Amino acid sequence: MPKTFDAIVIGAGQSGPFLAVRLSQAGMKTALIEREHLGGTCVNDGCIPTKTLVASARVAYMARRAADYGVLTGGEISVDMKAVKARKDRIVQASLDSLASWIAGTENLTLIWGSARFTGPRTVEVEGESLTAPRIFINTGGRPTVPDWPGLADVPYLTNTSMMALDTLPDHLIVAGGSYIGLEFAQMYRRFGSQVTVLEYADRLIAREDPEVSDTVREILEAEGITVHLAVRDNAVERQGQGVRLTAKAGGNPVTVDGSHLLLAVGRLPNTGDLNLEAAGVETDARGYIQVDDELRTSADGIWAMGDVNGRGAFTHTSYNDFEIVAANLLDGDKRRVSDRITAYALFTDPPLGRVGMSEAEVRASGRPALKGVLPMTRVGRAKERGETQGFMKVLVDRETRLILGAALLCIEGDEIVHSLLDIMAAKAPYTVIQRSVHIHPTVSELIPTLLGNLKPLE
Repeated sequence: MPKTFDAIVIGAGQSGPFLAVRLSQAGMKTALIEREHLGGTCVNDGCIPTKTLVASARVAYMARRAADYGVLTGGEISVDMKAVKARKDRIVQASLDSLASWIAGTENLTLIWGSARFTGPRTVEVEGESLTAPRIFINTGGRPTVPDWPGLADVPYLTNTSMMALDTLPDHLIVAGGSYIGLEFAQMYRRFGSQVTVLEYADRLIAREDPEVSDTVREILEAEGITVHLAVRDNAVERQGQGVRLTAKAGGNPVTVDGSHLLLAVGRLPNTGDLNLEAAGVETDARGYIQVDDELRTSADGIWAMGDVNGRGAFTHTSYNDFEIVAANLLDGDKRRVSDRITAYALFTDPPLGRVGMSEAEVRASGRPALKGVLPMTRVGRAKERGETQGFMKVLVDRETRLILGAALLCIEGDEIVHSLLDIMAAKAPYTVIQRSVHIHPTVSELIPTLLGNLKPLE
């Protein structure tokens, strides 16, 4: 006979543990199943470790620029990669220890280690043991895509996961993929001291962004010594001594890159292949993402899907919001929906890109009358004081309703400033609310009213 629970949560990423605790606190006997590690991608090989590494890389970068600020360091700047990794590991472990302690101290909650697979509509099997519950929640996340390039099976390669174990400095890091993950690692390791080459399939970096964002990011990275190849096709790899040789065509022209390390950052796939979803009647799309409605319910009654696995968001904050939506509807009588969410995310290069709402391309495609404001960071006093004037701020506004449609802030502290616009959008308030507010001087945010005061028709 299967072991009976009131609820089963499969996966301990950024939705699973929080929901499991809420359900347990509501008096439900809950099982939380995890096959590898608590915390999911964010804690183990995503947000926390990579932004810790980004912080170390920025210190190295600023130390090399110290003379620009009248500060003398007294010698050449070097990076101890073992110490960098050890710092990252300490921060990650502290998060894991805190999460483990929280789960262990929650009544009605049982943590079960192993891989879960459905054997029926509301029944799963974990390491030979059968479990059943009237409510099952899937939070199994995603994993890096590994392409089928000729020769790839015969050479060592890295993903964002295996990069976390690296404690040496690559002589030459080849980054396959010029989007969010790839560019963060590219700049990070260039600042640590590696030679870095980025190869991107699309005609520009981070192709989902507007062209001027892509172009400016490329300019920033190339100014730091990163080599970029675009429109890359026909990739093939082979061993080259202790490293790897990559051959391809970039814009139709042959290119050969010899590197010590190869990082694959060409996309993500959902972790659904081992779940045997057919046995539960859970439908997926062609790429394996679980199909969900506006309240994150799957096609099978009594089963929900949260986080990266449902294809409705690829970020820690959207995964956590999935938990909030499910908990609100199930436990609080509060009707919350995925469609209420405003798109917001960041690219954590330096300077970072803070993005919210629609891109300019999306606004144009919508056909609505709009206004646009752009402000280069060379006009921002705080940026000049800090010696960081790269990038710009851009905002788009509906001309008739005066509501903010979207923004791209590629600038110092852009990942923080963007929330001032997000909050106005969430409040459904006109842009004049923030335009007429008095901001503190000298800050970067004080130029948001100036940006909004220079709106012109989008032509």
